[in-house]
Amino acid sequence: MGRDERSRLKAQIVGAFGVVGAAILPIVLWHDVIAMIMGEYEPTLRYFVTAALPWILMALGLLCAIPLAVSELRDRERRFHRSGGRAWAGWGVTLYLLGFALASQVAQIVDLGVGYGS
Repeated sequence: MGRDERSRLKAQIVGAFGVVGAAILPIVLWHDVIAMIMGEYEPTLRYFVTAALPWILMALGLLCAIPLAVSELRDRERRFHRSGGRAWAGWGVTLYLLGFALASQVAQIVDLGVGYGS
Protein backbone atom coordinates (compact mmCIF):
# COMPACT_ATOMS: atom_id res chain seq x y z
CA MET A 1 0.00 0.00 0.00
CA GLY A 2 1.47 3.29 -1.11
CA ARG A 3 1.70 6.53 0.75
CA ASP A 4 -1.19 8.12 -1.18
CA GLU A 5 -3.44 5.12 -0.56
CA ARG A 6 -2.68 5.19 3.18
CA SER A 7 -3.44 8.89 3.46
CA ARG A 8 -6.66 8.44 1.46
CA LEU A 9 -7.74 5.55 3.69
CA LYS A 10 -6.94 7.60 6.79
CA ALA A 11 -9.00 10.51 5.46
CA GLN A 12 -11.93 8.17 4.74
CA ILE A 13 -11.81 6.74 8.26
CA VAL A 14 -11.62 10.19 9.85
CA GLY A 15 -14.52 11.35 7.66
CA ALA A 16 -16.65 8.35 8.59
CA PHE A 17 -16.03 8.88 12.32
CA GLY A 18 -16.75 12.58 11.87
CA VAL A 19 -20.15 11.93 10.29
CA VAL A 20 -21.07 9.35 12.92
CA GLY A 21 -19.96 11.73 15.69
CA ALA A 22 -21.97 14.57 14.15
CA ALA A 23 -25.04 12.32 14.07
CA ILE A 24 -24.64 11.24 17.70
CA LEU A 25 -23.69 14.60 19.24
CA PRO A 26 -27.15 16.27 19.11
CA ILE A 27 -28.76 13.16 20.58
CA VAL A 28 -26.28 13.13 23.46
CA LEU A 29 -26.61 16.87 24.11
CA TRP A 30 -30.35 17.33 23.68
CA HIS A 31 -32.08 13.95 24.07
CA ASP A 32 -34.63 15.40 26.48
CA VAL A 33 -35.40 18.34 24.19
CA ILE A 34 -35.80 16.02 21.19
CA ALA A 35 -38.14 13.76 23.20
CA MET A 36 -40.24 16.75 24.28
CA ILE A 37 -40.49 18.10 20.73
CA MET A 38 -41.37 14.69 19.30
CA GLY A 39 -43.95 14.22 22.05
CA GLU A 40 -45.72 17.40 20.97
CA TYR A 41 -45.82 16.45 17.28
CA GLU A 42 -48.56 18.05 15.24
CA PRO A 43 -48.50 18.31 11.45
CA THR A 44 -48.63 22.10 11.22
CA LEU A 45 -46.35 24.62 9.60
CA ARG A 46 -45.76 26.28 12.96
CA TYR A 47 -44.48 23.02 14.43
CA PHE A 48 -42.04 22.41 11.59
CA VAL A 49 -40.73 25.98 11.54
CA THR A 50 -40.38 26.52 15.28
CA ALA A 51 -39.67 23.08 16.70
CA ALA A 52 -38.45 20.63 14.07
CA LEU A 53 -36.40 22.88 11.77
CA PRO A 54 -33.06 22.54 13.63
CA TRP A 55 -33.21 18.76 13.54
CA ILE A 56 -34.30 18.76 9.88
CA LEU A 57 -31.38 21.03 8.94
CA MET A 58 -28.89 18.82 10.77
CA ALA A 59 -30.30 15.71 9.08
CA LEU A 60 -30.05 17.37 5.66
CA GLY A 61 -26.47 18.34 6.43
CA LEU A 62 -25.64 14.75 7.29
CA LEU A 63 -27.39 13.51 4.15
CA CYS A 64 -25.03 15.66 2.08
CA ALA A 65 -22.26 13.27 3.15
CA ILE A 66 -23.82 10.45 1.11
CA PRO A 67 -22.71 11.76 -2.32
CA LEU A 68 -19.24 12.33 -0.87
CA ALA A 69 -19.06 8.75 0.36
CA VAL A 70 -20.29 7.40 -2.98
CA SER A 71 -17.70 9.40 -4.89
CA GLU A 72 -14.96 8.10 -2.58
CA LEU A 73 -16.00 4.51 -3.21
CA ARG A 74 -15.90 4.87 -6.99
CA ASP A 75 -12.84 3.82 -8.94
CA ARG A 76 -10.63 6.83 -9.63
CA GLU A 77 -9.23 5.22 -12.77
CA ARG A 78 -12.60 5.15 -14.53
CA ARG A 79 -13.08 7.17 -17.66
CA PHE A 80 -15.73 9.55 -16.34
CA HIS A 81 -14.55 9.86 -12.76
CA ARG A 82 -15.39 13.26 -11.30
CA SER A 83 -13.26 14.45 -8.46
CA GLY A 84 -14.70 16.97 -6.14
CA GLY A 85 -17.77 17.11 -4.05
CA ARG A 86 -16.73 20.35 -2.46
CA ALA A 87 -20.18 21.78 -3.03
CA TRP A 88 -21.77 18.83 -1.21
CA ALA A 89 -19.30 19.24 1.63
CA GLY A 90 -19.98 22.97 1.83
CA TRP A 91 -23.74 22.52 1.88
CA GLY A 92 -23.46 19.73 4.42
CA VAL A 93 -21.34 21.70 6.84
CA THR A 94 -23.45 24.84 6.41
CA LEU A 95 -26.78 23.08 6.97
CA TYR A 96 -25.47 21.10 9.91
CA LEU A 97 -23.97 24.12 11.67
CA LEU A 98 -27.09 26.21 11.08
CA GLY A 99 -29.25 23.42 12.51
CA PHE A 100 -26.86 22.99 15.44
CA ALA A 101 -26.99 26.69 16.28
CA LEU A 102 -30.78 26.72 16.09
CA ALA A 103 -30.99 23.56 18.20
CA SER A 104 -28.88 25.16 20.91
CA GLN A 105 -31.28 28.11 20.95
CA VAL A 106 -34.30 25.80 21.12
CA ALA A 107 -32.65 23.95 24.02
CA GLN A 108 -32.07 27.24 25.85
CA ILE A 109 -35.72 28.22 25.37
CA VAL A 110 -36.83 24.85 26.71
CA ASP A 111 -34.48 25.20 29.72
CA LEU A 112 -36.06 28.57 30.50
CA GLY A 113 -39.37 26.79 30.78
CA VAL A 114 -41.01 28.62 27.89
CA GLY A 115 -41.37 25.43 25.86
CA TYR A 116 -42.86 25.01 22.43
CA GLY A 117 -46.51 24.84 23.40
CA SER A 118 -46.49 28.07 25.41
